Amino acid sequence: MFSEFSKGIIKENPLFVQVLGVCPALATTTSLANALGMGAAFSLVLIFSNLTISVLKSVIPDQIRIPCYIVVIASLVTIAEMLMNALVPDIYAALGIFIPLIVVNCIILGRAEAFASKYGLWASIQDALGMGLGFTLALSFVAAIREILGNGTLLGFPVLGSSYQPILLMLMPPGAFITMGFLFAGVNYLKRRKEVRHG
Repeated sequence: MFSEFSKGIIKENPLFVQVLGVCPALATTTSLANALGMGAAFSLVLIFSNLTISVLKSVIPDQIRIPCYIVVIASLVTIAEMLMNALVPDIYAALGIFIPLIVVNCIILGRAEAFASKYGLWASIQDALGMGLGFTLALSFVAAIREILGNGTLLGFPVLGSSYQPILLMLMPPGAFITMGFLFAGVNYLKRRKEVRHG
């Protein structure tokens, strides 16, 4: 019943399995708060774009479907941007240009084209919830590792004590590449082990 929801969390995780949305993952994961903010904005846009496109798919002409999807997504991103600016201005300022760039995020456009335009409303909502949660969890894993090692904190609270010497490299772009490289390697290792066990 919830297969469309669960696949986005692990089996088809947008970041760790499909390797999509790498740009915001590299740029917005210097802290867990930023990652959660980006994940929430992304999920909000994905859910409502899937919902809207699933409802309107029968009235959108095939020849102009991609431009129509982009108009829907851009409108939702503008709403999300205004809400974040009003409700969480600090996170809005920290994320900067990466909020409007959700418009061209390949995951959102890909789910609109590959899923919402072909399936019903309930399946499309499940797909969006799963993919949104999967992407948010992936961002959060990367951000938590980078914040703990790079700052000694988690959500701004000290976790490694005053004697810890932060590894500032982890808060810079190379730190994002290193963290994601190890996480990708871990996911691939677990997938191979599962394939060997079931093969």
